[in-house]
Amino acid sequence: MPTNVLTLLYAVVLGYLSGSIPFGLLLTRATGLGDIRDIGSGNIGATNVLRTGNRWLAAATLVLDTSKAAMPVLLTNRLWGADAAMLAAIGVFAGHCFPVWLGFKGGKGVAVFIGSLLAVSWPVGLIFCAVWLLIAFTHKFSSLAALTAGATAPIFAYLMVDDRLAATAAVLMLLLFFQHRENIFRLIAGTEPTIGSSKKIS
Repeated sequence: MPTNVLTLLYAVVLGYLSGSIPFGLLLTRATGLGDIRDIGSGNIGATNVLRTGNRWLAAATLVLDTSKAAMPVLLTNRLWGADAAMLAAIGVFAGHCFPVWLGFKGGKGVAVFIGSLLAVSWPVGLIFCAVWLLIAFTHKFSSLAALTAGATAPIFAYLMVDDRLAATAAVLMLLLFFQHRENIFRLIAGTEPTIGSSKKIS
């Protein structure tokens, strides 16, 4: 196998291993809040951690999940270049959403999407955050904010960087939509809980 193919494979594996660290689950257990998978949507991300009522813990989860995406992307970019970094970003997303240690049931990928974009192109990452905040503030739905920000990310990546980042953002967007498929149905049905809601989602 050619060395360049090996380095790309290493980038994906490194991204996956970093992305699969379940900070939301680890933090809620460490602080005596139990298993985050028994609360709200059951996923391990910051939005669901917020449903415990602990905003600081949710903020810590967001920062750590963002960081676990940014670090391998920055490292692989430095070691092996932009192509490896973009594959690492996809690996991170896969690791966060489908961690092998949790039976392939993880988070929905918003924070790792942000971390990956910030690491590759911070202006595109900031635009993602701005779109998320705008929709979340005006409509009060975390899922709608994530879907809107995810849908616009490939466009801004193409306009501001290049087609390779746009393609990477498009792959992440498709995975994001897949992870939010139940949210999409609830949004259509009008049963999607708002940000901060603690009710169990069936």
